[in-house]
Amino acid sequence: MQQEPPNPSDSPIPPDAMPGGAPGFDQRIGGPMDGQPGNGVTVAKASSGMEEMFDRIAAGLYSLASMLVGEGEDSARLVESAVTNAEVSVCHDPNQARRSSRRVLSTAALQILQARNPGCLAAPEGLAPASTCIEDDDLSAAGVSSDELENMIAGPDRDRVRNWLAGLPATLRTVFVLRAVAGFNTADTAGLLEAHAGPGAAQWTPAAVSEVFRQALCSLASQLIHSTAAH
Repeated sequence: MQQEPPNPSDSPIPPDAMPGGAPGFDQRIGGPMDGQPGNGVTVAKASSGMEEMFDRIAAGLYSLASMLVGEGEDSARLVESAVTNAEVSVCHDPNQARRSSRRVLSTAALQILQARNPGCLAAPEGLAPASTCIEDDDLSAAGVSSDELENMIAGPDRDRVRNWLAGLPATLRTVFVLRAVAGFNTADTAGLLEAHAGPGAAQWTPAAVSEVFRQALCSLASQLIHSTAAH
């Protein structure tokens, strides 16, 4: 299947929309910095808006990190590193800030997983399309939309979703999070794994990512069916 380029709006991490006061922040503070008269109230409001944007981006990054490496100090360090290395503080486009920070964070998370358990993200050998309940490698094939997954991640079902993720094999969990949560397409996901998940990951391909993601989606669909039946 031909994959479309990743779109920040496709990720179920809550959209870190630019809050009021943040658009045009650099233009508004440019006056005083250039020696022109400025309005202190305007600058303060703009600064507050940018801080709010950073807080939202950081919260989304922590959610992503905790799904990859678990909650705790590793996730906090990943967020700090991503915000710093992706230069979020000087990026005035929130979409670009999200894209670059997610890539930096995901790269470091893969390295942590490989260091914890070498070979855990090795490319599957002899992987052939399995007969599963999902025929397509798309989130909607599991009967859930991006908005619904977002609600599952951040809402009252948060623990159930995370327990399901924790029960998946490392490869299924990682591929699912990179594809469905971080919003990377199959080619980008394969590239991240190949470059940063250790020597055994060198053979990851978009086709392998697609198949593993399809298996994870089938597991998600089964989880949703069981949950609905229980209610």
